[in-house]
Parts: sequence; C-alpha cells; structure tokens
Amino acid sequence: MSDFFSTLLDELPQVGAGLWVTIQATVLGSLLALLLSFALGLAAGSELLLVRGVSRTVVEFFRGTSLYIQLFWLYYAMPQLTGYELTPLLCGVVAFGLNYGAYGSEIVRGAVNSVPRAQYEAAVALNMTPFHRMRKVILPQAWVQMIPSFTNLLIQLLKCTPLLWLISAADFMTTIEHIRSLTGETLTAYLLLLAVYFVLAYALTLLMNLLERSAKRRLGLHTGARSLLKTRTADAVATAGGTR
Repeated sequence: MSDFFSTLLDELPQVGAGLWVTIQATVLGSLLALLLSFALGLAAGSELLLVRGVSRTVVEFFRGTSLYIQLFWLYYAMPQLTGYELTPLLCGVVAFGLNYGAYGSEIVRGAVNSVPRAQYEAAVALNMTPFHRMRKVILPQAWVQMIPSFTNLLIQLLKCTPLLWLISAADFMTTIEHIRSLTGETLTAYLLLLAVYFVLAYALTLLMNLLERSAKRRLGLHTGARSLLKTRTADAVATAGGTR
C-alpha cells in the first residue's frame, strides 16, 4: 500500500489532470443532455405531427441503443464515414449528452404533462401567448418536479465517465489504472476509485438539492435546511407522463 501512495504522489499532476477530465466530461455532458432534454421533451408535446415524430424517433433511437456502441461509433466509425476525428473527451461529451438527453426528454415531457390543466386554462384566460404560458406558468412548476429525476440522471452520467478509459481518454480512471499497473495494488486502487466517485456523486446531490430548494422557494413552497441532505431513490428516475 505504501508503494501505491508513494507512486500516487509522484503521479499527482497526472491524477489531477485525469480528475479534471472526468469533471469536464460530467459537466459538459450534463449541459448537452439538459439542452436536448428540453428540446426533445417540449417537441414531444408539439401540435405538429412531424415535430412529434422526429422527437420520438430520436429519443427511441438513443434510448434503444447501447451507450458503449454510441461511444465506440463516434470514436472509431464516424471518422471513417465523415473524415472528421473527435477527441476522446469530445466523443464522451457527445455520447453522454445524446444518450442521457434522450432519457431526460421523458422527464421533461412527464413533468410538463403533470402540471394541472387548470394552470393552462388560467394562463389562456390571462391572454398569455404560448411562449409566455410555458415560460411563466408551466415550466416553473414542472421544473421543481424534474429536479429529483435529473439528479439521479446526473449521477448516472458521472458513473459512466470511466467508459472514457475504453477510448484512451486520460480521465481519472485511466490514471488510477496506470498507477495500479505500476504497483500491482489492485485493492487500494479500486477502493480509491470508489471513494472519489462517491464524493463526487454526493457533492452533485447536494448541489441539486440546493437547486431544488431554490426552485421551490420561487413557488412559495417552504423548505427546511434538512432538504439539502436528503437522498434520492432510484424510482425517481422513472417519470410517468401525466395527462393535461
């Protein structure tokens, strides 16, 4: 174990750079996934059949194919098809964004559909345009319901970042694997990986709890300090679509 930690100290700049790559992949992939979630989720409720059809097709394709295959396709197959080669980090960001964006679109669709019909009718009675109805009335209420499921989706995305190792990205997993191969300390290396990913996941949970608390306050809902420390259940990821 002493050999492992002495080597870890020697390789600390590389370890820090690998951790930074993991954080970048998580943050950028999450932002792309969030953007696609809203674009595809709101398009699923469009009155235009073509828009709904395109949204449904994209969602089902990326939900129905493996993230592994999507990652490998972007890194190995797409350069042969298009002549453009993406960096490993960019491949990871795009793959994570597309895959989790497809799942996130169902969260958006379900949350928007769960807003009571009376809220739509009240906004129409106030002569609001569809855009202002969505921005001022529907989304603020739906957003509060989306956050718990988005929290779980974000943590799942973080836990998928070690897949970057498979396409030679210099992420945290790659650097620890390198140290493990140098020292032969498999148990210590993987315990360290477990600890670091747990800390990152819990930090994300606290940030999302803070975001949820802020969103609820905007709606006039009381939240105590304990809400920042609550945990999420796996069931929150599955969001059932309601009816307007």
